[in-house]
Amino acid sequence: MKRLISLKYVIVSILILIAIWQFAFTISDYSEALFPSPLMALQALVEMIADGTLIASIGASMYRFVIGYGLSVVIAVFLGLILGSLPRVFNYVNPTLQLLRPISPTAWMPFVVLLFGIGDLPAIVIIFIAAFFPVLLSTVSAVSKIDDIYFRVSDNFGIKQPALMWKVILPAAFPQIANAIHLALGSAWIFLVAGEMVGAQSGLGYQIIDARNNIRADILLATILVIGLIGLLLDFLIGLAEKRILKAWGGES
Repeated sequence: MKRLISLKYVIVSILILIAIWQFAFTISDYSEALFPSPLMALQALVEMIADGTLIASIGASMYRFVIGYGLSVVIAVFLGLILGSLPRVFNYVNPTLQLLRPISPTAWMPFVVLLFGIGDLPAIVIIFIAAFFPVLLSTVSAVSKIDDIYFRVSDNFGIKQPALMWKVILPAAFPQIANAIHLALGSAWIFLVAGEMVGAQSGLGYQIIDARNNIRADILLATILVIGLIGLLLDFLIGLAEKRILKAWGGES
């Protein structure tokens, strides 16, 4: 599992990004209305915090993300553990998974909106799809690669299903599953924003579209920065959770 990013590196990296942004603004011939400076974006951020729109947008987006991503991970890991333990069944299921996996979640968006309309559900479905296949297939792969010695020892101690699944298979496969969960987090967060641009009337993705329609590039860039910072925070939190689980199961500390 990858190491958690040091706060020092995060701060320095963000400062470098802001410096490049300011330099580009200084030498650019674009109007400030189209390409605002970091200070203008910061002022827009303060404005959104003051009028409550930013908090409302973050709340709406996080609600959809937690439900969509959480359900996707739980269901994908559960099915992956079962299919990984039943390779003959997986051989029949795998072709269908490989057919659906390369389809971009945004390709499903028009169909999802037609089925469920505008609101929370389309974005939740898109998040679910974005995270589901990577976690499912990685879980199946992780289970299939477990050393046979785990099963021989379990058999000697009389450990049978379902205890075998939760006490042996899941802990042994978890490091690879954790990597997939980590990667799926970024994908799900990206497609949340994309889904909100089409199928929602609130949230950070909708706020970007609204700022574009009102020619408020300062709000648009401020919202993009907030999306990136939240993604970074989510990545850190899930990395911390994975590290503690691995430590509890005797993995890397």
